Amino acid sequence: MPSEAATPRSPGLLHSIARLGRTVLSVVRTRLEILATEIEEERIHFSQLALAVIGIAFCLQMAVLLFVAFMVVLLWDSHRLITLGVFAALFFLVGLGGLGVLRHWLRTRPKIFASTIGELLKDEDRLRTDE
Repeated sequence: MPSEAATPRSPGLLHSIARLGRTVLSVVRTRLEILATEIEEERIHFSQLALAVIGIAFCLQMAVLLFVAFMVVLLWDSHRLITLGVFAALFFLVGLGGLGVLRHWLRTRPKIFASTIGELLKDEDRLRTDE
């Protein structure tokens, strides 16, 4: 009997399973916190972008409208149709250029949840090296 008291006992299977469960929950919680942070950042960026685009679009539309009206009134007697045609073509070309820039921006923007996916890939690599 004295020999049993002298040797330390291993914690046992249930203790190991509980510790593994706590570790898994901790990892999942951390990844969910990263995901939540990224979602919040994307929401803020989208809101800022939307407000900026609305404000810029309004100002540019007003400037363009007033400039075209000014040019048509200025050239009313001599070249009003040519003036309207030239401005229509110019705005069409600028609109096409803007679409090209927008397409490029949408193609090159960073992937959503890139940090979360990166952390999950690191976790997967660590689990593979432990095997």
